Amino acid sequence: MGKHPHTLLLFLDGVGIGKKDLNHNPFFNANLPTLQSFFGGRIPHLRDTHRENTVASVAPLNATLGLPDYPQSGTGQAALLTGINTARLIGKHFGPYLYSSLKPIVAEKNIFQHLRQNGRRCFFANSFPHQFFEYLATKNRSTAITYAWLSSGGKLNDHRSLEKGRSLSADITNERWHKLGYPHIPIITPQNAGKRLVRLTEKYDFVIYEYFYTDHAGHSQSMKEAVEVLEILDTLIGGIIEWFDMKSMLLIITSDHGNIEDLSIKSHTRNPVPLIAYGKHHRRLTSNVKKITEITPAIIKLME
Repeated sequence: MGKHPHTLLLFLDGVGIGKKDLNHNPFFNANLPTLQSFFGGRIPHLRDTHRENTVASVAPLNATLGLPDYPQSGTGQAALLTGINTARLIGKHFGPYLYSSLKPIVAEKNIFQHLRQNGRRCFFANSFPHQFFEYLATKNRSTAITYAWLSSGGKLNDHRSLEKGRSLSADITNERWHKLGYPHIPIITPQNAGKRLVRLTEKYDFVIYEYFYTDHAGHSQSMKEAVEVLEILDTLIGGIIEWFDMKSMLLIITSDHGNIEDLSIKSHTRNPVPLIAYGKHHRRLTSNVKKITEITPAIIKLME
């Protein structure tokens, strides 16, 4: 492997840093041994947002993009992927899909385009069932990450890629694929899913995996659902850490806006989102990034 870190970005939809509140913040009800091990057994909250040690660091990122309304996924993900304040360009937060005038900007300025122009190999790890491809063909709507990937010349993974262990299900374990008409796809553990992401990170320079069930759980306002989602996610991260090469890899975990950290409301929040970095150059990343528009430029700089 070269001098730049092989980078794995876990994008978590709708995860902010909230209050230390047992009644409404599932981070303080869930069993999260991996995340706790990063930061001395404690989960970051609004009164304790910065953590740093020899292997990992976390910093809060502003996701409001300087506007007074609640952040949304379309503009938030577009800003994260391009380094451009896309909400400011259209004068509002917008989501969940991309605002029409932002599509050419995301297509041209996204992180995949930048990295490929620098000779880096990129991979979008999510797999999609046939229902999604049919929806994409008729509605022509997708999340900003999917749109950016397709615009950069990437191809989406389908069930065949998932069966061969070359990609990952949006639900991590493949359980939901059985209801979608794929009973033959084996269920895997979150630990094995983490191992698969590390194998992909060994093969490519930059890998991104999108997990949206955190946002879904936040909107549900169900503590039970939110705790289950976070515990599966923590086990996935544990599987990543088990197989992770600290000397050559960088794990980044971040989000586009807050939601799941405050179940007292159904909407998104204006809370900061976490930037968690683990492995090679983790301090360099978190010390230089203060808002979501600065993530992509920082990653590109690290990988040049």
